Amino acid sequence: MDKSNVFVRMLTYMILVIGAFFSLFPFYWIFVIATRTRDAVYHIPPVVTLGGEFMNNFHHALEKITFFRSLWNSFVVSSLSTVSVIFLCAIAGFAFAKYEFRGKKWLFVLILGTLLVPTQLNILPNYVLMSKLSWIDSYKAVIVPGMVTAFGIFWMRQYIEAAVHNELLDAGRIDGCSHFRIFWNIVIPIIPPAMATLGIFNFLNIWNDFFWPLVVLKNSEHFTIQIALRQLFTINDGIDYGTIMSAIFVATLPLILIFILFSKWFISGLTSGAVKS
Repeated sequence: MDKSNVFVRMLTYMILVIGAFFSLFPFYWIFVIATRTRDAVYHIPPVVTLGGEFMNNFHHALEKITFFRSLWNSFVVSSLSTVSVIFLCAIAGFAFAKYEFRGKKWLFVLILGTLLVPTQLNILPNYVLMSKLSWIDSYKAVIVPGMVTAFGIFWMRQYIEAAVHNELLDAGRIDGCSHFRIFWNIVIPIIPPAMATLGIFNFLNIWNDFFWPLVVLKNSEHFTIQIALRQLFTINDGIDYGTIMSAIFVATLPLILIFILFSKWFISGLTSGAVKS
């Protein structure tokens, strides 16, 4: 093997290792502080070794907030929202990719234009609408406004246009398939990588959302995990970073698990090799 190629490969691996280190170190740091007392975060030089206070810190978090109830609330809200986004955005993307209808281009441009609108501008009209529907302080107020997204429609449209060949659709029509059956039996089996990628993005986005649930949820029994974690910063006896980090670490584990379960499809959806010929 050429020495120059060996050098390039070693340099590439070294850069990847350094990048992985800086990407993973924040998670390690969270766990380090979670296993230490509250003053560990102020140490100079910073502590980088694990302590033995994790269970005590996490027990304190359970005493101060309804942690597992909020974790379950976030899981329910994120899962239902993600399922609806995948399904509805896939249907819309299929229509924009493979059908011709009047105003198609302008409607698609209008949908993409909503991406330019800051999220904060939607808070007031959405709140008024939720109030008129009597959905304030309910899961519906958190789930329904995010059941379909402009990015999801754009993503699915781009993927379906490239991955689903017109010949397959024509074959389905010749066999007498309806529009929905073509979508369900022909398109859906081809696009799992795109669905998994969109699902992970949406699940993370809903799970990490703080502002909108804070506005519409009033009862602590309905709080999502982000609102519950925020309560740990407002305790009267000072901010206990060990307690906070222990709760954050446990709250991050479901996200890591979701990514691990769908990482294969996620990576496939981001690469050109996922497009089937």
